Amino acid sequence: MPLQLRCVILGEAMTDQELNKRKAYFAKVRLNNYQASLRLEGIEVPNIPPAQNKAKILEKYKATKS
Repeated sequence: MPLQLRCVILGEAMTDQELNKRKAYFAKVRLNNYQASLRLEGIEVPNIPPAQNKAKILEKYKATKS
């Protein structure tokens, strides 16, 4: 069942903006939990936000295409 439908069933309609904020928050929490789990296992994790990584990757491929 989609999140938006569940929220309506619970009695409160959620706007798209609120839904997107909520999704972004939970994605961030999920990433932090994953990184913490890796650290507990002894794997070093760079503390670089994924958005910066994606931007760097896109720049790299744009540069090689030219």
